[in-house]
Amino acid sequence: MLFHSSPVIWKTHVAVWRAWRTLMTSLPSSAFRTSSGFCGSSDPSEEASSVSADKAPHTPVMLKEVLHYLDIQPAQVVLDMTFGGGGHTRAILKTAPKVTVLALDRDPTAFSLAQHLAKEHPGRVKPLLGRFSELETLLSNVNIKPGSIDAILLDAGCSSMQMDQAERGFSLSKDGPLDMRMDGERYPDMPCAADVVNTLDQQALASILTAYGEERHARKIASAIVEARRVSPITRTQQLAAVVAGAFPAFVLYARKDRLQRPAHVATKTFQALRIFVNDELNELHAGLNVAQAALKPGGRLCVITFHSLEDRLVKRFLRGEDLSNLDQYHFSPKKQGSRKERVVDEERDCKSACWFPVRRKVITPGKNDVLENPRGRSAKLRIALRC
Repeated sequence: MLFHSSPVIWKTHVAVWRAWRTLMTSLPSSAFRTSSGFCGSSDPSEEASSVSADKAPHTPVMLKEVLHYLDIQPAQVVLDMTFGGGGHTRAILKTAPKVTVLALDRDPTAFSLAQHLAKEHPGRVKPLLGRFSELETLLSNVNIKPGSIDAILLDAGCSSMQMDQAERGFSLSKDGPLDMRMDGERYPDMPCAADVVNTLDQQALASILTAYGEERHARKIASAIVEARRVSPITRTQQLAAVVAGAFPAFVLYARKDRLQRPAHVATKTFQALRIFVNDELNELHAGLNVAQAALKPGGRLCVITFHSLEDRLVKRFLRGEDLSNLDQYHFSPKKQGSRKERVVDEERDCKSACWFPVRRKVITPGKNDVLENPRGRSAKLRIALRC
C-alpha cells in the first residue's frame, strides 16, 4: 500500500484526497504509461556513478549549525533520515570516533551512494532504503530498538541531487520527463507528475496548487493546463513551465522574487505543489516525526530542516505537542495572533503535553554568507529539540 489510510493531509484537504482517489482509479497501466513517455525511468546505479564522479553532489544546508546542535559524542548512534548526497553523514562521521550512522533515503540513487559510503567506512554506515513511513520496520530489521538512538537529523524536501538531474523531472529550468517521483521506479504504479496534470480535472488541479503551492492563481493555472492538454499531453518539465507562463502576461513571467530578491519563474509554486502531491511529502514528514519521537533516547537530540512554510508549520506544531492526528484545514495556515495572555496560556498547555523540550525557541535560518555559498538553502529553517 503506497499511502496510509489515516493520513494527515487527506483529512486536511478533502478535495485533494478526492483528487488522489480519482487519479488512482483512472490511471492507465504502468506499461502504457512507460511506452507513452509520461514518466521517466533510470538506472539507480548509473545515476549514482555519475553523481559519485563529481567532487560534491550537493552542499549540505547549515552544516555548522547542524553539527553544533546535534552535539555528537564518541560511539553514538545517529540517524540521518534524508541521506541525499551524503554531505551531512560524511561530516557526522568526522565529528567523533566510532559514531554509527543509519543512512535512510527513499531515493534508490541516494541509497546507492550510501552503500558506496558504507564500503569506505566499514561498520559505521548502515544504508536504509525506504520512506519515513517505512522507517519503523527498517529499524527493526537492523535490530535498532525504540528509544536507542542518540541523535536524529531530518532534512525535508527535495535534494539538490534530484534537482540537478534533468531526467528526474524536478527542475523547471532543465527539460526532462515530467516525473518528480522521489522513489524512482521502486513503485511502478505510483503516479508521476505527468499523470497528475493529464488526468485530473480543473477543480482537482486547482485544489492541489492551492493546498501545496499556496498559489494565488491556482484556478487560472489549472485552466491553462486543461486547455493545453486538449491539444497534446503535457509530458515534459519545460512544456509545463511554458503552459503556466502562457497563463500570464509576458511581464509577469519573472515578476516574483525569491529571498535573494532574484527573479523567480511564475511556475515555481506549481512545481512545488505537484512534487509534494506526487510524493505525499507532508504525510511522510509527519510519519517521520512520529518515528523520531519513538526512536530517540530520553535527552536525544532532533534537528529538523524544512524549506517551505507548510513543512515548518507542521514541525513547529508537532514539537509543541499539538494533536495532528485529526487535522482541520487551519493547521497548515498561519495562526492568528491572539492576546499576550492567550499566547502564554497556549504555550503552557503545549509544554505540558509536549514530548519535546526546545533547545531554541526561535527558528534558525542561514546566514548571509551561507546563502551566497548555497543559494538553494536560502529558505531553510532549522528547529532543534530534546526528547523528554
